[in-house]
Amino acid sequence: MTKGYVFMNANVTDSEKFAAYQPLSMQAIEAYGGKFLVRGGRSEAFEGSMRPTSVVLEFADYETAKKWYRSAQYEAARHVRAGAAELNMMAVVGL
Repeated sequence: MTKGYVFMNANVTDSEKFAAYQPLSMQAIEAYGGKFLVRGGRSEAFEGSMRPTSVVLEFADYETAKKWYRSAQYEAARHVRAGAAELNMMAVVGL
């Protein structure tokens, strides 16, 4: 089975609101068997306009990554996060 990955870059604009989102997001990720491969830490953009806060999640497969994102549990987390960050997020199929 080919893994599914979610890549996210965030520019946090309201740290209190974002802090409330994080445990809800983690619960939803765990519920779908996801795990963090990258979660913040030191980073440097080599080219383009990558944002400094980066997350890489791994799921059992691409379909599970999409189910996680569209789940009611993660939708509730996104609702809490609304207005707290500018996000870019995408799912990709692994090799």
